[in-house]
Amino acid sequence: MEWFNKHVSFITGLTLTQKHMTQAAISLLVLPAFFSSYSVQATTEDRFTEYVHQTIMVNYANEEINIDGAPNDADWQHANWHPIDNMIIGAAIDKNDFSGRYKLLWREDTLYLLTEVIDDVLFDQTADPTVLYWDDDTVEVFLDEDASGGEHQFSHNAFAYHVALDRQVADFSTQKQAMTFNEHITTVWSRDEANPQKVYWEMAIKVFPDNYNDSLTASDDHQVSPVTLSGNKKLGFMLAYCDNDGSKTRENFIGSHPIKAVNGDMNRGYKDANVFGHIILTNKQN
Repeated sequence: MEWFNKHVSFITGLTLTQKHMTQAAISLLVLPAFFSSYSVQATTEDRFTEYVHQTIMVNYANEEINIDGAPNDADWQHANWHPIDNMIIGAAIDKNDFSGRYKLLWREDTLYLLTEVIDDVLFDQTADPTVLYWDDDTVEVFLDEDASGGEHQFSHNAFAYHVALDRQVADFSTQKQAMTFNEHITTVWSRDEANPQKVYWEMAIKVFPDNYNDSLTASDDHQVSPVTLSGNKKLGFMLAYCDNDGSKTRENFIGSHPIKAVNGDMNRGYKDANVFGHIILTNKQN
């Protein structure tokens, strides 16, 4: 705009001499290029502004949830379903190949997660839980204890827990290597009796802060303790499912929240907590 302001008096005061007509023609040729550049810059900035997700309110569980892979606890009946329907990797798929949704509850020592998945093939090709675990059928739980956002691929500013069919829980460590965090999540899954393609995953998640020490087990006396949850606490949260029907690599990756692509890549949750949504724990009902 500085260039335009500098020349506006000249443009508006033109007389129709050959010299002035030449100068005006040059000015009019330059103006579209100037405003085009300004427009591209604004569009580029807008493209990398993350989505603003609707905050999810999470009810308090009046009773401890029995982690048995069955959604029968009374508190689950009063919790809302939320969809897993945003394609992050792969082409669109039929709902019989995959569809998913989830519920959340909390108590002071645990965040509870119930995931309902319809998947026609359950596949786990790699026995080592720290090798290519993202290419198996896996529920991925993204959790940011203080909702601070930011980079977390090799830090615990946030966790990206990959929960496998054999109950192994994997993520990258601060040493930039994959390791298991089995003490963080207790999980059981089971098939629905009426529809065996429908699978329920129940999880009890201990919420650890960002100073978790990878060199110690979760139960070590010198390890940082899980946080005590309370009403009105905000956490960063996202959920996704890795779906593979037998290929060498996962065929689809479906998330609970839409993610804007950076250089064509929407698979950003494992390294950038800014793409997470937020959950807020509601107060107990007296």
